[in-house]
Amino acid sequence: MQIIQEQDFIESIAAALQYISYYHPEDYITALGEAYAREASPAAKDAIAQILTNSRMCAEGKRPICQDTGIVVAFVKVGMNVRWNTTRSLEELVNEGVRRAYLDADNPLRASIVNDPAGARKNTRDNTPAVTHVTLVPGDKVEVEIAAKGGGSENKAKFTMLDPGESIVDWVMDVVPKMGAGWCPPGMLGIGIGGSAEKAMLLAKESLMAPIDMHELKARGARNRIEELRLELHEKVNALGIGAQGLGGLTTVLDVKILDYPTHAASLPVAIIPNCAATRHAHFVLDGSGPAYIAPPDLDRWPKVEWAPSAEARKVDLDTVTREEVATWKPGETLLLNGKLLTGRDAAHRRIAQLFEQGEDLPAGVDFTNRFIYYVGPVDAVRDEVVGPAGPTTATRMDRYTAMMLDKTGLLGMVGKAERGPEAITAIRQHRSVYLMAIGGAAYLVSKAIKASRVVAFEDLGMEAIYEFEVKDMPVTVAVDSSGQSVHDTGPAEWRKKIEHQRIAGIPVVAE
Repeated sequence: MQIIQEQDFIESIAAALQYISYYHPEDYITALGEAYAREASPAAKDAIAQILTNSRMCAEGKRPICQDTGIVVAFVKVGMNVRWNTTRSLEELVNEGVRRAYLDADNPLRASIVNDPAGARKNTRDNTPAVTHVTLVPGDKVEVEIAAKGGGSENKAKFTMLDPGESIVDWVMDVVPKMGAGWCPPGMLGIGIGGSAEKAMLLAKESLMAPIDMHELKARGARNRIEELRLELHEKVNALGIGAQGLGGLTTVLDVKILDYPTHAASLPVAIIPNCAATRHAHFVLDGSGPAYIAPPDLDRWPKVEWAPSAEARKVDLDTVTREEVATWKPGETLLLNGKLLTGRDAAHRRIAQLFEQGEDLPAGVDFTNRFIYYVGPVDAVRDEVVGPAGPTTATRMDRYTAMMLDKTGLLGMVGKAERGPEAITAIRQHRSVYLMAIGGAAYLVSKAIKASRVVAFEDLGMEAIYEFEVKDMPVTVAVDSSGQSVHDTGPAEWRKKIEHQRIAGIPVVAE
């Protein structure tokens, strides 16, 4: 019988969460490096280069891979012979570990959790509570799998209850294109099959804790139906041509993970949850001997990829840019932004909408006329940083506010990640505006382009306040031009055709 000390468990949770905030799993880095080497799409290859460069920077600097440091999910298997030296519940212990990790002075992590989700949605300020799943198992140890799941990828989770005779593959292939790029591919798809509705979702989430082994599976071949499904879906999803960040390319998923469970004879529950480019999870075991610490990875395992802006990229002065200049920008073109850039995301947009509904003006000092807004919620700065990791959030969530912002504020353009929906694209076209895309999963790299930062409004919203950044050579891609043409439509369509041509003709796909 082993006794697990309260502080050992809490310290292990906190240490693991700090670890995964800045270290990608080695299997992910290896797989992403292989994807970079074979990628033929210039836009996708550049996106992967930014993600890999960002990953190494975070590993060396011990700062978060992504500004969205996630909702914590813990799978805890408790041996039935374990005794606990604590008066607190297991969930309380997990939450205390989360609190310590996210408030760490050396590497503070962004608090994203809000309580009263259907009402006030007030930030808890320490990223608690976590979502904890506990299982009692034989033995005298405690085994923990822990993840920090970003909101962009979590928001793309889907569930269905198929008839037993319906095709799982057909459903997945219908769903994945509709997920868009907000989940920041290339990543993984977790799929749960069977059980009940809630069990299928749990299986999908738990499957994402497993290491990437698609290369090994391809080499040895499938041994059962689940492995056959993994191979089939991996090939078919990548054949969609969605590519890195949805820009079009050869690699959309690095692996497809599937867990199944017996189910009712009348049922076929299926769930899918994607994992993003900021894949973060870890595994550790407590045996009563003290806290568990995970050994740092060997940085030599990282591919020798160092992203730098293209010499052909167009430099833009945000302080003097005009609508006429914006009209010359082409979809897929790379820009380097310089000058002052305002920020704002979900909560700031909601508050602006409320002000307009009440007949009130914008706060003093906030003027969007001929300005650009960056959809971001940065991590707090430490030491000599101007701002912490500050990558883009999913722009699609701001679609409902886009017409209002363009109509009422004089806003010229927007910067975020992923695609825009029809409503936003219509507004962009009508106002001759533009939408630019930064790379999700490159938050620390992006933050290095931010040379000054100050809060200008809604300070009470924390990371969702309106900031003014001063940027130098911040890399972005023209995602929707002033005529409404979107690279998230044209890019995947182009590469889907190329991949199909490759399949039919048996020739390699090459970049033009």
